[in-house]
Amino acid sequence: MRLGVLDVGSNTVHLLVVDAHPGARPLPAHSHKAELRLAELLDEDGAIGPEGVDRLVATVSDALQAAEDKGCEDVLPFATSAVREASNADQVLARVREETGVDLAVLSGAEEARLTFLAARRWYGWSAGRLLVLDIGGGSLEIAYGIDEEPDAAVSLPLGAGRLTAGWLPGDPPDPAEVKALRRHVRARIARSVGEFTRLGRPDHVVATSKTFKQLARIAGAARSTEGLYMQRALTRKSLEEWVPKLAAMTAEQRGGLPGVSEGRAAQLLAGALVAEGAMDLFGVEELEICPWALREGVILRRLDHLPTEEPDVLGG
Repeated sequence: MRLGVLDVGSNTVHLLVVDAHPGARPLPAHSHKAELRLAELLDEDGAIGPEGVDRLVATVSDALQAAEDKGCEDVLPFATSAVREASNADQVLARVREETGVDLAVLSGAEEARLTFLAARRWYGWSAGRLLVLDIGGGSLEIAYGIDEEPDAAVSLPLGAGRLTAGWLPGDPPDPAEVKALRRHVRARIARSVGEFTRLGRPDHVVATSKTFKQLARIAGAARSTEGLYMQRALTRKSLEEWVPKLAAMTAEQRGGLPGVSEGRAAQLLAGALVAEGAMDLFGVEELEICPWALREGVILRRLDHLPTEEPDVLGG
């Protein structure tokens, strides 16, 4: 069957269309995305303003039309931290439902972490052993750890690249004192959760998902996306520590000229790098691998797991 997953995130609204059936790897067929950066559109009261809601409704409508055009049998719509934490979330969801017919399921932070972990587990398999999975979004940082498909520990922290950029780094380039203050804030916030994971033992494999980690790996020398999905891509803490001061000294326009960095994400890259560096340092990670699958794939996999399947004829009779 052809499924669409509609992800209303803190940075983008992304429709991913895949051909899938239970027991098989979902095959991407189409991608439709629009950058809204909802995490940066919150007013002083934490509400998504009228312009942001209008743009969200229009973007969801466009995504639905794209899903219909591509022959999707079903669309799985969900929203993450920007909508979840907006003070007017109920009104926003009602407006989207009334004008588009889409009932956005709002994932909790822990659900985000668990579904992203499921995607990483399926990608790497059981041989990866104990997995530690890190994901930096626009509004939050998700961390999950475990040896099965359901993590033993999963948390979501308000340390998304878009949120932190809007709240802590207004300058371009940012003021060094503000960068230092953000670094201190990020590490203090992550440190509160480290013990919940370290008591479970050291991971056998550390992986990261999200556009932020992919861009950081790319500027540190990882392979281009055009070199294929199965090309191994890694990010070392050493290279990240070398890049953070360089990024802090750059304007957003200069960061946008780096390999693999999109113009729309360039302003957020420094905040994302500070979060990545802090997480790797505090968890004692020297190197991590970039996982091609993330939250959207986790949502699809969970849906496929709940589809009825034909009983196999194990005796061949």
